Parts: sequence; C-alpha cells; structure tokens
Amino acid sequence: MPTPEGLERPNPLPPEHGGGSHLLVDSTGIKAAGEGEWSTRKHGASRPRAWRKVHLGIDANTMEVRAIEVTGSRVGDGPMLPELLAQIPPEEAIGLVTADGAYDTRPCHAAIAARQASAVIPTRRNGRPWKETTPGAQARNEILRATRHLGCAIWRTWSGTHRRRRVEAKMRCLKLLGERLMARDFDRQTTELHIRAALLNRFTRLGTPETQRVA
Repeated sequence: MPTPEGLERPNPLPPEHGGGSHLLVDSTGIKAAGEGEWSTRKHGASRPRAWRKVHLGIDANTMEVRAIEVTGSRVGDGPMLPELLAQIPPEEAIGLVTADGAYDTRPCHAAIAARQASAVIPTRRNGRPWKETTPGAQARNEILRATRHLGCAIWRTWSGTHRRRRVEAKMRCLKLLGERLMARDFDRQTTELHIRAALLNRFTRLGTPETQRVA
C-alpha cells in the first residue's frame, strides 16, 4: 500500500539490514492459586484465586523471548514497558516497538523514543494530541494524525500492527507448559516463569530451519 502524502510509514527492517530489532510487547495472566475452572463452576470457589501477570517482549523476526517481567494481577501494562526495554542491551539497536492501546501513555512513548525506536501503538479511542514537544509525544501525535487521516482499520494494515498476534501466540505457548504455577511464593513463581521462557526459546531455536545455499 503506498504511503499517503505527508505521513511517515514505519519500516521494520530486520537486524541484518541495520534497521534494529522489532520488539512485540503484550501481557497475559496465569493462575498462581485456587481451584480449576471446572471445580469452580461445579462447586464454587472455596478460596480466593490468585493470578500473576506475565509481561513479554519478543523479537518479531526470531520469535524468541527477549524480555520478561512478572507482577501481580493489578499492575497495568504501560508501567512495565520501560522495564522490558531496559532488559535489551543498550548497545543493541531497536527499530520498532509494537504494542496495543494499553501502552499509549507518555512514559511508554518516552521510553521508546529514548531507545531511538519507532512506536507502533494505536491511540486510544478518545485520544487527543499531546501538547508536549518531546520526541515521544511528537511520534505519538503523528500516529494520531495518521489514524484520523486513514481510519483505524486502514492504519492497522498500513502500520503492520497485526504482527502483534505473534506475541499472543507465544503467550499461548507459555500456557501450554502449564495453566497454573507450581511454586507458591512470588520469587519462586518468577523463577518458574523465567525457566518457561528459556525453554520456549530453546524450542524456537530447535524448530528454526537453517538454510544454506548449495549452488
């Protein structure tokens, strides 16, 4: 799709072309305590259920988990984005950061701009231009202008925000290793989830084909 006049289109180049990595960010919940869904439906909950929130950042090209944070269920998505970006080495270039509208906040855009990356984050439905002139605010206002010019549906296709489905698929894989955490205290639960992420990365590397030119 051609770029409309006056609008700058994100250009996610793979690392080998010098465009930096493309980070996909999202979060999901995983049960830490309480009965299963069937027991709760049939007999009711005999004790409160507790959840842990897993915040993931994966590389869109390699599908490997590059950053992970574990919090309580009441922690929002936006405050954790700077923490996820901090796990990427400062010397490693980040080209794009794709996330959903929950990350449309000033701290998130500021953290992305500080890494000299481009944000692919849809603005909120009632979003208005920010008055600040910081790089993060200017980038966010450009997204808002493009969304108003093209419409939400066309902007999503034009910007490539559909790639965020890859991190959703990775979170489903994380839950395939267990819908519930085995550990009881928070520190051990965090360690358990980090081990799961390491296992997923190992599976990803084993399943990635190595192509060699023979002629």
